[in-house]
Amino acid sequence: MREPPHFATPQAAEAAFYSAFERADIEAMMQVWADDESIICIHPEGPRLLGRGEIRASWEQIFAPGVRLKFTLKDSRRTRDALLSIHVLREYIRVDGVPQGVMLATNLYQFVHGSWRMTLHHASPEPETRAAGSGSTILH
Repeated sequence: MREPPHFATPQAAEAAFYSAFERADIEAMMQVWADDESIICIHPEGPRLLGRGEIRASWEQIFAPGVRLKFTLKDSRRTRDALLSIHVLREYIRVDGVPQGVMLATNLYQFVHGSWRMTLHHASPEPETRAAGSGSTILH
């Protein structure tokens, strides 16, 4: 069995996450995640997935159709201490060069056994810009 990769920084783990996503590489994707049953993933408009089994199954389902997404990451805001790094960013997604939308993502990385690993990924569609006075109410 191959030794899992070492991620010296949260940014290295994040780069590996998006690289695995773009290549639809399930093994590389799961190597980014912490080996812990408390990890959480919430795909856009999806349910909360808990643990490696549910998360792996979700990525297998996402990768199965063979569609390859390309990401441009922007507006990243990061905060970090010795053991935890929180990244909030926008994912601009394209398929075959065609824009597909923007997701607001929160990625948490934890320093575990000498390497940074993902413990949470949550992505939601960015709401369309609303006209002032549209009467919309923010509920949460």
